[in-house]
Amino acid sequence: MTEEQSKIVPESTTTTTTPSHPPPEPAAHHPPKEDMAEEKSIIPEPSPPADDSKALVVVEKTSEVAVEKPIEVSVNRDAVLARVATEKRLSLIKAWEESEKSKAENKAHKNISAISAWENSKKAATEAELRKIEEQLEKKKAEYGEKLKNKIATIHREAEEKRAFIEAKKGEDFLKAEETSARYRATGTAPKKLFGCF
Repeated sequence: MTEEQSKIVPESTTTTTTPSHPPPEPAAHHPPKEDMAEEKSIIPEPSPPADDSKALVVVEKTSEVAVEKPIEVSVNRDAVLARVATEKRLSLIKAWEESEKSKAENKAHKNISAISAWENSKKAATEAELRKIEEQLEKKKAEYGEKLKNKIATIHREAEEKRAFIEAKKGEDFLKAEETSARYRATGTAPKKLFGCF
């Protein structure tokens, strides 16, 4: 193309580009399209024979122009911001809930541990008291056993003394009866009572 034709081409095209995009490079010669949305999804057609007098440059749009629907973008932006705020609030609520549950679980675990420690200490104290009482009972049992053994020994000794006394008395009675019978024989008299029970 010549310089005059290149000057004419940009003036005759009505497409607008955003300042953030660099100007597109000239593409193959295509016929002009009327619908902008179709330009995005168009498949390139075979180029017609070159005609330098009507050379046009087709500009493909990669993003929508902000001027087309400013109200809709604003509404979408508000909806997105509202959704983000809602998600943020929900995530804060969820984090708070998890924190509270964690605190409650830790508190319950701490209380259960304290109760277990209390239970163990009370059990140990009670078992120690039981052992002490058992020791005292064993001591008392031993003392009572010793006392009873001593008492049994005393009773046995007293019984032996009584037996010895009775045996001695029996011996005395035998001697007395022999002496009396010897006297009766010597005197030739008979006892007044033959039998003590009659």
